[in-house]
Amino acid sequence: MTAASPPTLQGSLCTLRPLTLNDAPSLQRHADDEAVWRNLFEGFPRPYTLVDAQAWCSTGSRAPAMGHVWGIEVDDQIVGCISLRPDAGWLRCNAEVGYWIGQAFWRRGITSEALARVTAWAWANRPELMRLYAPIFAWNEGSQAVARKCGYFLEAQLRCSAIKDGRVIDRVQYAALRSR
Repeated sequence: MTAASPPTLQGSLCTLRPLTLNDAPSLQRHADDEAVWRNLFEGFPRPYTLVDAQAWCSTGSRAPAMGHVWGIEVDDQIVGCISLRPDAGWLRCNAEVGYWIGQAFWRRGITSEALARVTAWAWANRPELMRLYAPIFAWNEGSQAVARKCGYFLEAQLRCSAIKDGRVIDRVQYAALRSR
């Protein structure tokens, strides 16, 4: 079983759309970068191979547990991904957002536009959601700046809360609340 494909969201700097198998070479090229990998969860493959990208583009990004996953398209190529994963059960009023973009596209406002579009889509289309949250490695100032630019606030400092590259690290968590 796979999750429903997310809708295409058009911005001025990027287009957010479902991934296709044809996106695998571009995705692999941008994901196979130590600077990108350093800021992603422990299970993210390194090196990131074409086989990894093909698996993600064909079925991995559509697994029900993933929620909605969009490819971030710039100049007709996928340069990153952004996701919205709703929590379940008694926590279903929350959803986790996660995002990454290839290093060649850092500091251009693309990721901020992507997060703003996904946040607006979540508020408009998921009425049960009251809170979106983004757990971010504490050293990742760029992702924290993206969250702040999109109206997310620093909600928590999560000391010794994750493992990356065999080390216990700190994270921070940013959140946005639905206006009532």
